[in-house]
Amino acid sequence: MEEDSPHSCLPLRDFYIPSYILVPESEREEVAEEPICPVIVFVNSRSGGQLGGDLIKTYRELLNKVQVFDLGEEAPDKVLYNLYANFEKLKSEGDRFANHIEKKLRLIVAGGDGTAGWLLGVVCDLKLVQPPPIATVPLGTGNNLPFSFGWGKKNPGTDHHSVKFFLNQVKEAKEMKIDSWHIVMRMKAPKEGTCDPIAPLELPHSLHAFQRVSSSDSLNMEGYHTFRGGFWNYFSMGMDAQVSYAFHSERKLHPEKFKNQIVNQTTYAKLGCTQGWFFASLVHPSSR
Repeated sequence: MEEDSPHSCLPLRDFYIPSYILVPESEREEVAEEPICPVIVFVNSRSGGQLGGDLIKTYRELLNKVQVFDLGEEAPDKVLYNLYANFEKLKSEGDRFANHIEKKLRLIVAGGDGTAGWLLGVVCDLKLVQPPPIATVPLGTGNNLPFSFGWGKKNPGTDHHSVKFFLNQVKEAKEMKIDSWHIVMRMKAPKEGTCDPIAPLELPHSLHAFQRVSSSDSLNMEGYHTFRGGFWNYFSMGMDAQVSYAFHSERKLHPEKFKNQIVNQTTYAKLGCTQGWFFASLVHPSSR
């Protein structure tokens, strides 16, 4: 057995969750001690250049592999919905260990501010009586949200020592609350045709809750498309938003160009000069 497996590395038993908690219908595992700080880890493998993939590998080596999720492959809303549904099932069967895990659970999200906002929105949508605290690993370009809560601004190390150090910080951390805002936007519906008034955009996951309200919603107005969403940290509709969206689109098309934090910040500066404050067109493309 490997030296750093969860069964041989005793300190990491503090964070360990057995598979049957996360994978319904799997064989139950006898655990000698209740973990002090059970965690679920979400990592955006596209953040931080190659760091996201390296972090996933390290966390899976130190914890149970099913505790660690790549956000490029599995969405957190589905993962957490299934987890809490399984919690209810196990508790109804008298499983005290599942009840302990639910009460002590903490989430870790590694990514940029948008990734952190995505997970915050998902937890908010679940409307849990006792939502789990969320620790943010600064793996983005700005890392403003992690910095505000004391997790630092610099991209972290991905080796075993660095990850163990961060896990211990999570165990010792005090819970703090964060404000959230909601926004409502309305656009006039086109008088002719069936297309939306603008071409559909692939929104960043941080705006996962930003969606059109139903026809029965009190916010709905005849002749308008009404959208509602939540956000944390900041929200923008100006030229800086144009630059941020350009960065998001460019990184998705060419992930190999975004290897580290310095390169990403330089790319932001270049986009700011070509699309943002200095050289933004004063004429809307549709009016040319």
